[in-house]
Amino acid sequence: MSFKAIVKSAISGDSLVLRGRPGPQGQPPKERILHLADVTSPRLGNASREDETWAYEAREFLRSFAVGKEITFTSSHQLPPNDDVPRDLGNGEINGVDVSNELLRSGWAKVKEFKRDPTDEDNKRKDIENEARTAHRGIWNPHGPKAHAVNYTMPLDSQAFITEWKGKSIDAVVEGVRDGSTLRIRLIMPEDGEHQFINLTLAGVRSARAASKQGEPSEPWGEEAKFFTESRLLQRAVKVQLLSLPTASATPFQVNANGGPPAPASIFIGNVLHPAGNIAEHLVAGGLARVVEWQAGMLAQYGGSERLRAAEKIAKEKRIGLYANAPVPASNGKAAATANGARSFDATVIRVWSGDQVSVVEKDGKERRIQLSSTRGPKLSDPKQAYYAQEAREFLRRKLIGKHVKIHVDFIRPRDGEYEERESATIRYGNQNANIAEQLIEKGLASVVRHKRDDEDRSPDYDKLMAAEQTAVAETRGIHSGKEQAAPKAPLNLSEAAHRATQFVSGFKRQGRIPAVVEYVAAGSRFKIFLPKDNQVLTLVLAGIRAPRTARNPSEKSEPYGPEAAEFATRRYMQRDVEIEVDTVDKSGGFIGALYVNKTENAAVTLVTEGLATVHSFSADTLSWSRHLYDAEEQAKRAKRNLWVNFDETAVVEEAPAEEDSSALQPDYLDVIVSDVRTKNGFSFSVQILNTEGIAHLEQLMREFSLHHKVAASPASFTPKSGDLVSAKFSDGSWYRARIRRASPVKREAEVTFIDYGNQDTVGFQNIRPLDPKFRSLPGQAHEARLSFIKLVGPESEYHQEAIDRFRSLCEGRKLVANIDHKEGSLLHLRLIDPADPAVADDPLASINAELLAEGVAAIDRKGCKYLGAYPQVVKKLQESVGHAKKARAGMFEFGDVEEDE
Repeated sequence: MSFKAIVKSAISGDSLVLRGRPGPQGQPPKERILHLADVTSPRLGNASREDETWAYEAREFLRSFAVGKEITFTSSHQLPPNDDVPRDLGNGEINGVDVSNELLRSGWAKVKEFKRDPTDEDNKRKDIENEARTAHRGIWNPHGPKAHAVNYTMPLDSQAFITEWKGKSIDAVVEGVRDGSTLRIRLIMPEDGEHQFINLTLAGVRSARAASKQGEPSEPWGEEAKFFTESRLLQRAVKVQLLSLPTASATPFQVNANGGPPAPASIFIGNVLHPAGNIAEHLVAGGLARVVEWQAGMLAQYGGSERLRAAEKIAKEKRIGLYANAPVPASNGKAAATANGARSFDATVIRVWSGDQVSVVEKDGKERRIQLSSTRGPKLSDPKQAYYAQEAREFLRRKLIGKHVKIHVDFIRPRDGEYEERESATIRYGNQNANIAEQLIEKGLASVVRHKRDDEDRSPDYDKLMAAEQTAVAETRGIHSGKEQAAPKAPLNLSEAAHRATQFVSGFKRQGRIPAVVEYVAAGSRFKIFLPKDNQVLTLVLAGIRAPRTARNPSEKSEPYGPEAAEFATRRYMQRDVEIEVDTVDKSGGFIGALYVNKTENAAVTLVTEGLATVHSFSADTLSWSRHLYDAEEQAKRAKRNLWVNFDETAVVEEAPAEEDSSALQPDYLDVIVSDVRTKNGFSFSVQILNTEGIAHLEQLMREFSLHHKVAASPASFTPKSGDLVSAKFSDGSWYRARIRRASPVKREAEVTFIDYGNQDTVGFQNIRPLDPKFRSLPGQAHEARLSFIKLVGPESEYHQEAIDRFRSLCEGRKLVANIDHKEGSLLHLRLIDPADPAVADDPLASINAELLAEGVAAIDRKGCKYLGAYPQVVKKLQESVGHAKKARAGMFEFGDVEEDE
């Protein structure tokens, strides 16, 4: 009796596995093994024995001739079953061709030796065999088969094998199917023809498990998936593309404790490509496999992940296979995201909280805290992750802080334990619209969240994120390096105490502008600053201004516009790269100075311009940029910004005239002596006013002062502080009254100003004593002064030194007559007159000021002297002096008219 079946596979050159038709209700078809009677072929080997000569070639002939085709066979004898699979001894025909005769004719089999008398059929087959032998076909080829090694076990160095062949297309034959997505494959290596057996799981998918033995249960749809793959791939010629090892998933912070080489892998991950396509995509589209999330990344660069997602969507829509009973998706975080506001918007990043969270502010001023979709940064609280947590945070800070970004809210992450509800979004920046999460993950500074299988709340670029992670893993970057980096050391707090801060002031002043990062904004004018170069932090208080105070706890009350000032400073300066300049320290250890953003923006001036701080005159007047502060405040007043919202300029003028009155003063001629000329930090000088009671008392005081210091001794423990009145020894060996400008306990020296003469010096603590109370009653006799109407040429001019020298020769140490033209606080604006100059007798407007102009070493100060208009006759005289200088090509006019256009 004859039977019909489909040839499932060829076991060897003379044995076939046959498959009947599928059973009822989708049951897998029954199988049986057919051993061809009266012929024998060489046997294939296995892990414990080698192939017999010509075994592979004989099997390959039968495989290509028979597999997948219908066979009509007769069973002449039943053999004992193998694992409950029936076995037959018999013959078969395919398309009318006797399989045994075809093997003999092609030289891939021999006729068995029989103990019985040969029949006519036996003789016919013997003739066919002799014909093949004579023609040297198949096994009768005297040259033997092409040499090739066969490795039935997985490669010993799995990682090296993957590294060499990753992504390359290799010819192969599928030798076995364990389940729908797990295969046994023979690779035909292209270089030497070597045969390498491997176990392979299809990349990006997983089918249900099929039973490996009779009687074992299979997972739902497991048998269907296995049959689907077997019927299409078993013993078919395919192309294999190796992609990874199973351990290539993200394993942050794992370290090989033994330090030895990894054990050989038992399976590889890759693609199997048939002329009809990628079997994985067909499995998923048929509802017979699910997408494996963590493997999607390795397919992204080949475009495979998008096709798998599309196939999965088809299966879900058709509700077939694994998705037949899937529940209808409920409303998820995406709907919530829409309800919460615009899902896509432009914003500016104002703060980086961690390696996966930032705060942004929209154009309308609304602030939102954003979680990067499907991204998890290292934890700063975990010592093993702290180093990478800081690196991730710094990476985001450098890339995003202060930058305009495009944000798409993908879903709302619900509250979960310690995690608050948070908007999860994709953030893109720059001209290329780069996804910052993808860059972060690719550098190994974050990992991808493994979402649940049916969780649709994920990044739309999820596959790209997975691909980025695969790259980081392959390159052992960051958290995937296996290296334990020591947790970052806590920075040294220089503002912890005043005595510590004082030690650093002089060094900071020498450095000038210092690169820094604003780590925290405590108030509108108070910042915590990080110095990356030296791993130090300090408190910086902006000099020259006062910002309204903010409440430090619920029991306190903020001053008006205190919170607004703090918020403005936070949004504008938080975590920005800045430069700071240090001038001095306060009593709590805070450094007083300036903060610059983008090299030019002075934070103090900006706050005053916005009406969120006021000028603090006492400290502002000592700053070189004080004029900018006053101008900014005037601008804020005119615009009635914030603090000045109710400012009434008229009322203020009526209540008290402005300190800086630009009207002319009554003539006030004084006898003076220029006691000191200073050129450091700009040109200035001091005068003593003669013929006064103060000067007379000063002469008596200095005699007593000298006698006192011949016997008085300095207390051993005396350490002067800024602002102290002291006795200090000048370089001439005499003691004078002085005021401490700055003191350095470390160097044990102080910068002092001698209050009776105006000169300044640096004096060691051993030459400084507390000022005895009996010498305190007389005010300092030195008055700080400047020239009225004019300014000497600046340091940028080649005539600067000539101007200084000329002023010294005309004025220093000489008794002169001075008229006070203007008072700016304690600063006197003086027109100096030399009584010994004959021109003075003929011209009442003659002055040293005019003489300096005529010699081309000074210019009329139209910006700094707002009272020019009150003295028209004097200004006319000064302009005539400038004209003389130009005509004579004197000083800076030597090569033409170079006067500033003011």
